[in-house]
Amino acid sequence: MQKLGYGTGVNVYLMKRSPRGLSRSPWAVKKINSKCSKNQQNIYQSRLNEEAKILKSLKHPNIVVDIKKLLHGDIKSPNVVVKGDFEAIKICDVGVSLPLDENLTVSDPTVHYIGTEPWKPKEALSDDGVITDKADIFSFGLTLWEMMTLSVPHLNLGSSTDDEDESFDEDDFDEEAYYAALGTRPALNMDELDSSYQQVIELFSICTSEDPKKRPSAAHVVAVLEASLPPELRA
Repeated sequence: MQKLGYGTGVNVYLMKRSPRGLSRSPWAVKKINSKCSKNQQNIYQSRLNEEAKILKSLKHPNIVVDIKKLLHGDIKSPNVVVKGDFEAIKICDVGVSLPLDENLTVSDPTVHYIGTEPWKPKEALSDDGVITDKADIFSFGLTLWEMMTLSVPHLNLGSSTDDEDESFDEDDFDEEAYYAALGTRPALNMDELDSSYQQVIELFSICTSEDPKKRPSAAHVVAVLEASLPPELRA
């Protein structure tokens, strides 16, 4: 099998399955990295099993969380897949997704929000935080911030904006400032953004409210984005 890439604890391979001249779509196969410890392998195996169950329950070909009440739990740019010249955009990696109850809240005491630290909302950083569908909205807002800044949230704290070398330097990393900033709205350099960004900036701002109740619903976000499209491109 041809190696396509890798993720946290896993490698992804291309598996061609067209025997005897039959034409079948290829599979992407995830395998746990053999270098992981036994404990890590057990954790990743559990996540892969859960991911497989979720994917099996969703409809093809576009695999969306249609009527399934699921929190993705790890919205960030590395989990957004873009085909060609924006022909299709999909969210991948549902291995840490969480079930939502009828109130769109994670109420199952046996599951926990994992996510990725720089994109976590404030409520996911607290042991007693209540996780709702609005956790994904916060992470979506930070993904908009990534698109506008081409940076990872909170990792460039303390670095000089005049430094031409923007590579991450561990010696200059302000760990205290980083942890204090988690779950908050990172600043934008408005001098680098012209008026064409205004609507995206407003959406980013409301999505990254620290209070989950002040964040919009996913349906509201879709409505705002669709309203900004030219009439011929609207659904």
